[in-house]
Amino acid sequence: MVGAGFGGLNAVLSLARARVRVTVVDRRNHHLFQPLLYQVATAALSPADIAYPIRAIFRKQENATVLLAEAGSVDRSARELVLSDGRLGFDYLVLATGARHSYFGHDSWEPRAPGLKSLEDALEIRRRILLAFERAERETDRERRRALLTFVIVGGGPTGVELAGAIAEIARHVLVREFRSIDSRESSIQVLEAGPRILPTFPPDLAARAQQALERLGVQVRTGCAVRDVAPDSVVAGDTRIAAATILWAAGVRASPLARSLAVPLDAAGRVRVEPDLSIPGDDRIFAIGDVATLDSAAGNPLPGVAPVAMQQGRHVAENVKRDLAGLPRRPFRYRDKGSLAVIGRAEAVADLGKVRISGFLAWLAWCFVHILYLVGFRNRAVVLFEWAWAYVTHQRGARLITGSIDRPHS
Repeated sequence: MVGAGFGGLNAVLSLARARVRVTVVDRRNHHLFQPLLYQVATAALSPADIAYPIRAIFRKQENATVLLAEAGSVDRSARELVLSDGRLGFDYLVLATGARHSYFGHDSWEPRAPGLKSLEDALEIRRRILLAFERAERETDRERRRALLTFVIVGGGPTGVELAGAIAEIARHVLVREFRSIDSRESSIQVLEAGPRILPTFPPDLAARAQQALERLGVQVRTGCAVRDVAPDSVVAGDTRIAAATILWAAGVRASPLARSLAVPLDAAGRVRVEPDLSIPGDDRIFAIGDVATLDSAAGNPLPGVAPVAMQQGRHVAENVKRDLAGLPRRPFRYRDKGSLAVIGRAEAVADLGKVRISGFLAWLAWCFVHILYLVGFRNRAVVLFEWAWAYVTHQRGARLITGSIDRPHS
């Protein structure tokens, strides 16, 4: 099992009673609850609130072994996973390595506009957001101060919407009256979306409500606005150059490069085009799940890159392995869509639950419940619930720490 994200975690746990030996390989020692990563980036939560040690998760599962290592490629002929410091043989291999940011051929933009996929990313974004206000407090040039108080989020999907709403809350509520030379409420938060609307995977009416909620927070949403260039202190969108000290990327993802070593068909985002049982073409002993794989739904559309898909795929792969051992035919994967949620800000969210579509406070409560439910570890659930309740009552965020050098430039 390569990767202990949502897919890998569910696959390994589902094999707890099977007569197999499972080796979990991950380059990090923790499982990360990515849906709340933006809250670490915006100082609402601390890193330990949304991460849990992998070894602690599997400490009671005797057939599971955890290795801290980085996988570089797959040697299919030798049936070995090639690590950075050795090799590991396998009978079955499951790739659940997730995805990284995609800059659509402009990788030089990454240092200037970081994305959000890891705790390191979140801490860097938190550093940039908080430093922007600190530097604006000392800046005497009006235009430069305006640029320091301008935050641009590239991409209007759930991550971009959540980041924009959280930054707006920091500027409009959390930091008010804490500075003497600036008014944080004068900050400009802009979402740039190349498509015709934000939240393109949501129904149009919910996307419109989300945009209205963002605008009530003071966020400027610009659709049909493709980014052409990203500089250290500005972004070019269409024919307009926007001076901004903080530029964040939420526009696209690409699969882990490990998929390329399989020598199988990949889509434009580098994801493996898996078979109905989630195995790779030409090798039924190797599976790919989650963000590293692509498979069409019953409606003919690619399955979304969200946690529920990875979780269900992980359990399905485990079930098919057990069916192999029992001499039974495999079953094709069928995704059970339980709906989509996106939070905009305090008591503001949208929820597409199939036949039921809700927004506002009720959707926000549903979002809170679902995320608390799926967090790993009782401590994490209790701490996050307390932090949310405290923030709701006080408008404060308890993780406003600037880490790293304050003089490090955004190259």
